[in-house]
Amino acid sequence: MHNKGATVERRNVNPWTWQDQFGFSQAVEVSGHVRTLICAGQTSNDADGNLLHAGDMRGQIAAALDNLETVLGAAGYSLADVVRLNYFTTDVDAFLGAGDILGKRLGAAGIQPASTLLGVTRLAFPELVVEIEATAVK
Repeated sequence: MHNKGATVERRNVNPWTWQDQFGFSQAVEVSGHVRTLICAGQTSNDADGNLLHAGDMRGQIAAALDNLETVLGAAGYSLADVVRLNYFTTDVDAFLGAGDILGKRLGAAGIQPASTLLGVTRLAFPELVVEIEATAVK
């Protein structure tokens, strides 16, 4: 049963302001949605699964976001529909140093999703340095 007239309402829940400089929210409350898309972690791969930008944090973040937008689009969503992003990286300092890439993309989409950044020993393939998973609602 689809409720085509439903309006998705979001409310960022931030008891503090310090997270604003990092572009995330402590929580995002969503109501009025009829669909939820839970995305697998997206990495820096081409359409055939070949690794792009081996060891290059900036390149991998940009490519992973491109792949995320492709998955979202294939399901009828956009980056603007994302309410949660989880980041997994093998180098937290390099990830934070490349944060401007995320800031520009998320800012352009007008979102400040709930997020978690987690440093990990390795990802599925040794050359990967970042993986991004998302939850989107409509």
